[in-house]
Amino acid sequence: MNDRIRTAALLATGDEIVGGRTLDTNSFYLADKLAALGIDVVSIMAVSDDVDRIERAWKISLAAADLVISTGGLGPTSDDLTTETVARVADAELRLDQRQVARIREIFGRRGRPMPDNNLRQAMIPVGAEVVDNADGTAPGYRLRINTAEGRRPWGVVLPGVPREMKAMFEASVLPWIAECTDPGRVIVATTFQTFGLPESALDELLRGVVPASEGRLAFRASFPKISVRVSVTGGPEGAASRLQTMAEAVRTRLGGAVYAEGDASMEQIVGELLTAANKSLATAESCTGGLIGSRLTDVAGSSIYYRGGLVAYSNDLKQRLLGVDAQTLRTHGAVSEETARGMALGAVRVAATDIAVATTGIAGPGGGTEDKPVGTVAIALATRSGGDDYEVDSRMYRFWGGREWVKTLTSQVALDWVRRSLLGLPPLEPEALSPRRRAVSAARGGEIS
Repeated sequence: MNDRIRTAALLATGDEIVGGRTLDTNSFYLADKLAALGIDVVSIMAVSDDVDRIERAWKISLAAADLVISTGGLGPTSDDLTTETVARVADAELRLDQRQVARIREIFGRRGRPMPDNNLRQAMIPVGAEVVDNADGTAPGYRLRINTAEGRRPWGVVLPGVPREMKAMFEASVLPWIAECTDPGRVIVATTFQTFGLPESALDELLRGVVPASEGRLAFRASFPKISVRVSVTGGPEGAASRLQTMAEAVRTRLGGAVYAEGDASMEQIVGELLTAANKSLATAESCTGGLIGSRLTDVAGSSIYYRGGLVAYSNDLKQRLLGVDAQTLRTHGAVSEETARGMALGAVRVAATDIAVATTGIAGPGGGTEDKPVGTVAIALATRSGGDDYEVDSRMYRFWGGREWVKTLTSQVALDWVRRSLLGLPPLEPEALSPRRRAVSAARGGEIS
């Protein structure tokens, strides 16, 4: 068998993971580290504390990959079944490792406590396995070759589930070993685009043919209120980087203004960078979002350079007294209207003496909606200084969906995106792009607006 490791499968063991009580951060960490070595992660599985289920998961993973890395199930209690199951899958006897017994006793001695007998289970290691020492906990890890029914001999690596212990062991002992087993010069290079305003189905259609399956991989990840588009290429460092650059440029061209960032940058980070570059200042006037836009902006370090401040005018009285919204406007058009949003934006840009102000007013729900203005109806306005005391103001009325938190989050995202687009000379998202009807059509096609 070729000893080179090109593919890997990840297993996370534990009822707490399958039951949703604990987030499996280990697999995300490992997948990222393996990808950096040019290893293709073919699967990530979570399995409950059951011998038959763990065995089945191991057999599936071993059949699919050159390397299986398992985390969890190495504790001293009766529900920690990983080692017992791995020994069964590998047809290997378990043997008490006296060095590990001494190490575990020494740990308990330092803590001034006697070692319970069940901790001896953690020192049981499959015959033929190489131990991976744990400097931070009682459970050692190990790696071993496992013969499969197909005549292959993939590697199995077993590590504790405690993230702090697992990461230290992986980086000290496992990662260097894996690096020696990979193809020299083989890398996986990737770039991720953060998008907003297009549903997943539309992104898929726009990018059809941009990344041929023989050249690379295109993946979508919806994480409200954004959709990430990841392009990855495998090969030699120079060739892969060149192909990635070509494909990334094609993605940028196809998606246009829907791309707001590359990498992990948030919408508020990008808005801050654009404001700084343009030497522009921003103020906010919020009603239905209750200060969420200001909170997001100030989550970014250094935001005081461009963010002057915000006014949360939840009541009509404050809209009038603090922002100067005309009482007749409120009586005639109501608080949730483009006219009121425009008045709020103009009031904010004047009061704060900024270059730009964005305003939001709407019905976040669950109550307060009417037939004409149902829950999710939101007006957003943007005021910009055009010179001296002259201002330009624009507004849109949107119909959003979901619960109260979703409406507030989506409103803040659209408002920030409008600031971004304004600074780039792009038009704002039109209401049709984010309407419930558009969302329903996208869902019917298997996509999701975000």
